[in-house]
Amino acid sequence: MMSLMRLFAILLSAAAMLSAQNSTVPIDNDRVRVTAIKQDPHINIPLHDHKLNRVMIYLDPGKQDLDYQGKKVHLVWKAGETKWSQASGMHTGEIVSDNPVRVVEVELKKPGTSAKSTPVALDPLKILPKYYKLEYENDQVRVFRVKVGPHQALPLHEHARNRVTVFLTDHNFRVTPENGKVETQTHKVGDVTWGEPAKHKEENLSDKPFEVLVVELKS
Repeated sequence: MMSLMRLFAILLSAAAMLSAQNSTVPIDNDRVRVTAIKQDPHINIPLHDHKLNRVMIYLDPGKQDLDYQGKKVHLVWKAGETKWSQASGMHTGEIVSDNPVRVVEVELKKPGTSAKSTPVALDPLKILPKYYKLEYENDQVRVFRVKVGPHQALPLHEHARNRVTVFLTDHNFRVTPENGKVETQTHKVGDVTWGEPAKHKEENLSDKPFEVLVVELKS
């Protein structure tokens, strides 16, 4: 049975984390848990661990110090940057830059596979290299950045896997499925969506350039 002192320590730790972080969970299914976090600077996040591998997407620039019980790590990132973060042991953390930082954290619930997937003829990374750029890839995810200029249109392409999309700019697109109803989709900076396999055309209806990061799941 848990002692009162142990329970009190856990409650204090949870309260400290809540005071430092304002978070929501826009997606939580059998494959991923996505948390949108706004973390204040110069507040120590108490000892904790991460049992799952994660994709980190930073909406704001920042710096962070991590302390793995004596082993110190210093992280620096730019706005719109993404990093791979493996499951890790117990550590504390602190944002050491001077402004709050918004982060989207994609926790991966299922292991990936080392088996090669069947090539997709309309893979956007292959047929649309002007717009789609690979950030990194491993056995769990393929993470790529998409940039589309004002009023540019993308021809038919296919997303063969489930994916999480994080919007780095506002989004105002006309989407034309291969066999379906044409629709207009809009999102704001920082929005996160879940997408299943799809084949479609897209057109940026905005006068401004568009940018997203896509986490494509291999599980």
